Amino acid sequence: MRTSLLAAVAVLSVAGLSACSEKAQTNLENAGSAIGNDVSNAVDDAGAKIDNGLDHAGHAIDNGAERIGAASDNAAADAKREAGEAKHDVGTTLEKAGNDLKKE
Repeated sequence: MRTSLLAAVAVLSVAGLSACSEKAQTNLENAGSAIGNDVSNAVDDAGAKIDNGLDHAGHAIDNGAERIGAASDNAAADAKREAGEAKHDVGTTLEKAGNDLKKE
């Protein structure tokens, strides 16, 4: 986009230069140069803003992934602990039932 705009300005400049005085030609060249610089700066600023936005998005994704990983680890530890407690409870209940059967 930048090059097409600069090319259009250059074409207009060349067309206008043939019919203008030297002072007008200089003014036109300066105006074309200023427009080109403004467009270039605007494109650079837009690119920098896009890069910053992508960086922020990447950090947010990384933080989210770390939180999900931590939550998964916590859930796995909780499940393991609960399973251990359940085994112990079942074992205790079976032992009690076995003792009750012996008494009868």
